[in-house]
Amino acid sequence: MRTGMRQGPEIWIRGPVAVPEPVPPEPAHPRAAVRRFSWVGAHGGSGVSTLAAVYGGHDSGRAWPGPGDPRSVLLVARTHAAGLDAVLPAVEAFRRGEAPRGLTLDAVVLVADAPGRLPRPLAQRIRLVESVIDVYRVPWVPEWRLGDLGGRPPRETEPLARLTGAVR
Repeated sequence: MRTGMRQGPEIWIRGPVAVPEPVPPEPAHPRAAVRRFSWVGAHGGSGVSTLAAVYGGHDSGRAWPGPGDPRSVLLVARTHAAGLDAVLPAVEAFRRGEAPRGLTLDAVVLVADAPGRLPRPLAQRIRLVESVIDVYRVPWVPEWRLGDLGGRPPRETEPLARLTGAVR
């Protein structure tokens, strides 16, 4: 044996050696299993029907999802004062166990009630909601107001699109 060369242990294999099956490459962007949601409005006019049409899922209106509907709830409200006032009592209903058994509140989705920046008092209310639950924001979309729901969801809603499986 030459000095300075390391030699590993000798390994003897008896019998035929199976060639391992090639592992198929993973897709570049593996898509997670699409989770189904029920959209529930915290108040009338929150935008539940529009969101269900754009992002998929069950439109529950203002009612709790029924027995055959998805059990994961996305609570929807507008960003005006009345809409934001309706959010925390609904979140509290889940926390106190007053929501129907088997439902889970996954997040709150806040839909802009008008174009432009929010007044400071409304932004402060949103921060309060964000301190207790995940919040997804949907900007003002003029095309949606006209009934055109066919385009891509706004870029700002990519996290919501990923959550709902609506990524195209």
